[in-house]
Amino acid sequence: MTERNSTKVWFVTGASRGFGRLWTEAILQRGDLVAATARDPHSLDDLVATHGEALLPLQLEVTDRNAVFDALRRAADRFGRLDIVLNNAGYGHFGAVEELAEAEIRDQMETNFFGALWALQAALPIMREQGGGHLVNVTSEGGVRAYAGIGAYHASKWALEGLSESLAKEVRDLGIRVTNIEPGPYRTGWLEVGSRQSKPIAAYDRLREDVDTFEVGDPVATVPALFAVVDAEEPPLRVFFGKPFEAVRAEHMARIAEWERWQDVALSAFEPEAAVR
Repeated sequence: MTERNSTKVWFVTGASRGFGRLWTEAILQRGDLVAATARDPHSLDDLVATHGEALLPLQLEVTDRNAVFDALRRAADRFGRLDIVLNNAGYGHFGAVEELAEAEIRDQMETNFFGALWALQAALPIMREQGGGHLVNVTSEGGVRAYAGIGAYHASKWALEGLSESLAKEVRDLGIRVTNIEPGPYRTGWLEVGSRQSKPIAAYDRLREDVDTFEVGDPVATVPALFAVVDAEEPPLRVFFGKPFEAVRAEHMARIAEWERWQDVALSAFEPEAAVR
């Protein structure tokens, strides 16, 4: 890791609350410049009053592709460059797969996946022209594992993880880095105000009754972790925030073991002769 040696310019989505608000405040406090988006930019008025021209508040609905492109361009025009694009906007939708209404799953993908995609596409020409940059997506531990009853959310985050891995390979030679931050549970109000719920079907009530308990982290502790990632000479493609690693490692080892158990079948599917060897 390397120490920060210059002022950075950030573009942060979903800056009105939760991680987005916390991180925007911390970014400004360390002396960086921020274009921060929110559905209601007046929610950032207090930060403008404190930090003045260092903050560019922008009204944005991330599902509006044209508006996202316009916001990224306005940020680059204002500050002269874009060093870090932090895709933080998103929400969780709770509901068993059978319970999901069409509009609910489409809305989930529009915000969590397509909203991030539009910001990535808008930032890439700017970063290519300036010769580098860092694209940071907040995906969640739910981008590499899954729980029952929240399939729409997992679908959106797994899609973003896959997109990001391809993107990282496409842009590395252009000096652009990609990181997926995968937080575990934190006290950000995500469940109370950052999530939605499908109309329940009684057959799945057991999913809502047998709720796992989680050790929940302090969001303030993520601030130095975020800066360690963006200040690194070689930032990671994926990094957990919090304590998901051990549980995720166990799930991945179980996944590999299952593939190994079925490897004979897998090879038999390659060519007819393989089945009788």
